[in-house]
Amino acid sequence: MVSLSPLSMTRPSHLLSLLAALLGATAAAAQTPPPAPADLVITHAYVVTMNDRKDIIEDGTVVIRDSRIIAVGPATLAAQFTAKQTINAGGDIVLPGMINTHTHAAMTVFRGLGDDVPDRLRRFIFPLEKNLLDRELVHWGTLLGLMEMIEGGTTTFVDMYYFEDEVARVAKQLGMRGIVGETVINFPAPDSPAPYGGLALAKKLAAEFRDDPLITPALAPHAPYTLDAAHLREIAAVSAELNLPVLMHLAEMTEEMTSLRKDHNMTPVEYLDSLGLLNRRLIAAHCIFVTDSDLALLKARDVGIAHNMVANIKSAKGVAPALKMFDDGLRVGLGTDGPMSGNTLDVLGQLGYVAKLHKLDRKDRNVMPAIKVVEMATMGGARAIHREADLGSLEPGKLADVIILDHNATALVPLYDVYSALVYAASPKDVRTTIIHGRVVMQDRRLLTVDAAAVKTQLRAIAQRINTALASGLK
Repeated sequence: MVSLSPLSMTRPSHLLSLLAALLGATAAAAQTPPPAPADLVITHAYVVTMNDRKDIIEDGTVVIRDSRIIAVGPATLAAQFTAKQTINAGGDIVLPGMINTHTHAAMTVFRGLGDDVPDRLRRFIFPLEKNLLDRELVHWGTLLGLMEMIEGGTTTFVDMYYFEDEVARVAKQLGMRGIVGETVINFPAPDSPAPYGGLALAKKLAAEFRDDPLITPALAPHAPYTLDAAHLREIAAVSAELNLPVLMHLAEMTEEMTSLRKDHNMTPVEYLDSLGLLNRRLIAAHCIFVTDSDLALLKARDVGIAHNMVANIKSAKGVAPALKMFDDGLRVGLGTDGPMSGNTLDVLGQLGYVAKLHKLDRKDRNVMPAIKVVEMATMGGARAIHREADLGSLEPGKLADVIILDHNATALVPLYDVYSALVYAASPKDVRTTIIHGRVVMQDRRLLTVDAAAVKTQLRAIAQRINTALASGLK
């Protein structure tokens, strides 16, 4: 008896079906594209996109190539890419980096001096800067300030101070994104022996860093009350000619309001408008004392606004109407101010203050919900600096500025509402990883682009020198 194999017993029609299935599978496999190359893939992440729909992907993937995000989606998305580096977030919170829209980072060298005293600006800040500030202090102070920002999840900062070319170089060294503005003021400054000398330095800064991928040079007239009208008009002209942002304190002081009303019968906002400075290139810090007509003018001129809640309340100046600005569609983001004003430089630590103080100011616990505050810190900041096309959310095509927060942090367990957790419970110490321009600059709380211990040692030595100088008396 002849034994037949299963294949030999198969009917011809079945063989044809099997062959067709095999051919179909082969064709389908041929049509499936191979995994695409990527530089970094973040997997198993609780992705808070901050896009227009406020999409949240509870087990998500973020894919980065070069300096940009190329894909955001569910966990299955990761299989479509081969990456040089993969970060398994393990359920950690992934969101866009925060944007600090106003600070003076190098002033970390003076942090803690002049607190709780009246007229701090003239009694402490100006004398300290006049007698002690130099390029070395700006270098080390900026290093410390940017370290603190990176550790707290800030990926972009807007800085106005002196020796801003040094600030720019430090930012590039650490891999941080910055808008850096050279201060212009009506008296001799630490980096310029002549009044208004900062304007020439700002032009030099603009030439050196134009088209830099991380650094945007800017002009930084100090305030309406520390420059004359002629120089403010000149700054407006230079800004237009070179397409440079203008960083400026505005409507921050009661004396500023009084003097401009007396001399020009205008509010500070109206005064800047009369000089040609109120436009989309201006990033105005504070804006505490603004009228409804001022707000309408700021919106019409497309001005960016930096809301510095903690610095404002610490100085007892008042509560800027940032909630109204936000609800009325103005470009308002969050700032820390300098470390002699708000003392800390992380935006994340500001969030709870922004929510709570506006509730208290309005006597309404329902206003300024957490989701609005997180938006101010991310997309709001991007709008304030007119970079919403590139920054502020996790979306394909945007620059890869991404932070990862530890979902196992004690204060973040359990996690019912991620926005509430970020605003009312999270700490800057919960930030585990910071990515800027596609580059990991801090991973698992370890700074990768700077020797943190060496910087802190240097700052302690500088503090000893400053204490000695203070003991001898400064004027």
